[in-house]
Amino acid sequence: MTLKQVIIDEIGRGGPMPFERFMEISLYDDQGFFGGERLRSEKAGDFLTSPEVSVLFGETLAGYVRRIRDEIGEPFLLVEVAAGSGSLLRPLLGEIEVDALVVEVSPAARQSLESFVDVSDSLPAEVRGVVIANALLDNLPMALAQKVDGQWRERWVGAEEGRLVFVDAAPRDEVLGWLEAYAGPVDEGGWVEVQLAARAWVREALEAIAEGSLLIIDYGDTAENLRPRRRDGTLRTYRAHHLGPHPLDEPGETDITADVNFTALLDLSEVANLERQDDFLAGLGLRDRLSGFRQAELEAARSGDHMERMRLRTLKTEAETLLHPRGLGDFRVLEYRSRNRVSADTVLRT
Repeated sequence: MTLKQVIIDEIGRGGPMPFERFMEISLYDDQGFFGGERLRSEKAGDFLTSPEVSVLFGETLAGYVRRIRDEIGEPFLLVEVAAGSGSLLRPLLGEIEVDALVVEVSPAARQSLESFVDVSDSLPAEVRGVVIANALLDNLPMALAQKVDGQWRERWVGAEEGRLVFVDAAPRDEVLGWLEAYAGPVDEGGWVEVQLAARAWVREALEAIAEGSLLIIDYGDTAENLRPRRRDGTLRTYRAHHLGPHPLDEPGETDITADVNFTALLDLSEVANLERQDDFLAGLGLRDRLSGFRQAELEAARSGDHMERMRLRTLKTEAETLLHPRGLGDFRVLEYRSRNRVSADTVLRT
């Protein structure tokens, strides 16, 4: 039975389902996008994030991990959530020796990671160290709402003649509460992804961190800055590194994702800082390394060392990609720090 038929059968038994239930099945069912034996976040997969673009990303984040470890000392644990192929963790651990744990639910990813790091299906009850979540929140199941005649309405998933379709539903209390608090200004007809699960996950992670930090890296923005994208919403699919079909068309066959609304996360702690990825990486020295690559490439060209020149050119291009202001550099980095190690200049900034 196809996953689409599984969903249609569930709708037949209980009526239309909230969009987050559809998204949960589509992504995390055994037949779902992340439930099979294929690694999705790699060059041969369906999408790439910064770690797959270059080992420089993990190497640069090692500087951040080292900074936090130097501040809080031992014992220290690095936890990466949704590590995928391990393309962030491997180069990071090549730069700094720390105890590490991965939290991963994808069977294919777990198999790839178990060769070099401990793997769990849940966060530890207590963490003293750093928790990193790169490209996690955009994939957590979310509700879907649209503003109609000045009022919020939910969009659930129903079935008609073997097709999955959106159906109208009154907003549930928790959905309406989130919309009123975090959607920001939305014009008539605008769509909003209601990211209750993302907020719940961040709260859980913060409760687990006894001392240290939580680092979230993802695409998205504040509610105010997302307003221009609300006419059609930011919900979309990816497959084979390209935008895919309508989210309801091929459940289990495509990545389903949306921009993260960071406004709905910033108020979970008084000790939070949101910045662009290019600025964050530059602060950890990547722009200085880029300058070094450029200079070294020129020297290799003058000396006639063509292999070294090609190696340096590749590193230069990768660094430029990570820092590109209209590409990966436009991702957001949200850092939460434990209260007892924070200084005044890290208090909430947006």
